[in-house]
Amino acid sequence: MQLRKVTAASAAVLALAVTATACGSDKDGGSGDSKKITIGIKIDQPGLGLKTPDGKYAGFDVDVATYVAKELGYKAEDIVFKETKSADRETAIDRGDVKFIAASYSINDERLKKVDFAGPYLLAHQDILVRADDDSIKSPADLNNKKLCSVAGSTSAQNVKDKLAPKADLQTYGGYSECLTGLENKVIDALTTDDSILAGYASQKEFQGKFKLAGFKMTNENYGIGLKKGDADLKKKINDALTKMVSDGSWEKAVTDNFGPANYKNEPAPKIGNIVK
Repeated sequence: MQLRKVTAASAAVLALAVTATACGSDKDGGSGDSKKITIGIKIDQPGLGLKTPDGKYAGFDVDVATYVAKELGYKAEDIVFKETKSADRETAIDRGDVKFIAASYSINDERLKKVDFAGPYLLAHQDILVRADDDSIKSPADLNNKKLCSVAGSTSAQNVKDKLAPKADLQTYGGYSECLTGLENKVIDALTTDDSILAGYASQKEFQGKFKLAGFKMTNENYGIGLKKGDADLKKKINDALTKMVSDGSWEKAVTDNFGPANYKNEPAPKIGNIVK
């Protein structure tokens, strides 16, 4: 009998501990510490989300996420950045691994079925990057018979071939940096993806002045901050933070700091809740 009492008591303590842990996880977004906040970002996109050799994080998305977190009451040292790859974003939010995600996360109808979005905080467009001295590509149609590069798994290059330049010669590389090397060495003629991503790569010190954006604006990509579906309170707080970031000049500074060297002609800060189709 005594053994049963001890076992039952132990089970009760264990259940209480599990419940407390679950509550803490929900509050902090997976960091394991209620005083910290875990935010999903990319760590391999220069200009947007990049983990630097010294272990720090840099980029426009990082600046936006940091600003929002501070407005939510977290100091810089309370932020835990977590890599969230494109295919894992909805799962990370649903599981509570992160409180929110700022990772070149385009708002679309399919994603809105699974998560909510605050923002948008940037209107990007699919574009192409060419060598700075190449004036032969003045419109998307000029990509016919040109070698067009994108990364494995991306739909950007295929979109161009299907809709704008059916005779484009698609070249698929493992990563954008490989495409840039090919572009620099004249192995390929153009690289396509979101203009913000292209500007981030072109702004790297080793590439400054070597490439230029064509400015074709082939699609509209509304970058939003992804969060758990139904969390209206958090969504409002993030939207308020983004509105303040624009009004106090911090948004424009972040754009200039991260994309300036590429002469990125960014769109003005989008109005919160205004999804450009």
